[in-house]
Amino acid sequence: MRGIPVVESLLTVEGLCVDVSIQGRAYPALRDVSFSVQRGEAHGLVGESGSGKSLALRSLMGLLPQNARVSGGSAFFNGTDLFANNGRNIRKIRGTGISMVFQEPAVALNPIARVGTQISDGIAQRKGLSRKEARNCAIHMMSLVGIPNPELRVDAYPFQLSGGMRQRVMIAASVACEPELILCDEPTTALDVTVQAQVLALFAGLKTELNAGILYVTHDLAVVSELCSTISVLYAGRLVESGTAAEVLGNPQEDYTRALLSATPRIDEPGQRLQPIPGTTLALRDRPAGYSFAMRMADHGPGIQSISKEL
Repeated sequence: MRGIPVVESLLTVEGLCVDVSIQGRAYPALRDVSFSVQRGEAHGLVGESGSGKSLALRSLMGLLPQNARVSGGSAFFNGTDLFANNGRNIRKIRGTGISMVFQEPAVALNPIARVGTQISDGIAQRKGLSRKEARNCAIHMMSLVGIPNPELRVDAYPFQLSGGMRQRVMIAASVACEPELILCDEPTTALDVTVQAQVLALFAGLKTELNAGILYVTHDLAVVSELCSTISVLYAGRLVESGTAAEVLGNPQEDYTRALLSATPRIDEPGQRLQPIPGTTLALRDRPAGYSFAMRMADHGPGIQSISKEL
């Protein structure tokens, strides 16, 4: 597997393993996943639903569901072991060192609290500011993420804002304490393409202005190609391929990566028929010890192998 050039990393994840318990039995949901994120860089985690992308992010934030646990590997942020001290290390840096933008703002935001309060509460707690100072900071952050008339919208409730505006509020809340690393869990999935482009431009600007690292989870290769300089491809909880965006997208080495690319529409090739990947990702209970995409290829060999020939 191609490697990403080794430099001093903001985040280094080595051999991450996560188990999920179902009816009292533990199943491997992530196995031996490794990647790194540098300052001022966006790294993409891509793959189909069920590949373990969101689970990897939640493990770094200490937000795994009750039936899941980190069973192996390490994660170091600025030299701090995130998995040590029963998660206390994560709680100390959550918000200031690492923050997270969730997929659906309508669910993540409190529907009965004003959006300005949801931004300013974290600022006041982490920075020790007065209520007035935190409110002014919230207005500034709303302006930074491109919300017009922030002095008025700071007192709005989430339901009074569009989906794009709610997403910007959540981004403002996540970057209000100027974190060094921003974890993004498919934050543009529910947005139309115009708003999606605006949000991606916003992330690119924050990456530069804050010199922050971004770990961006998505199934959309077009988004990754626009925002990320390095990519890791996951399938069924395992790392399939990693490298620079130019390497992985321009010269994929693995059948699964080629299959993903073949299923992505391209505006520079009008009229080309898409080739969907046959079958589905195996359930946790049915996954073999090795590379489970091989089983999917065996079941649908001709269709998958034709992809390799055409690329």
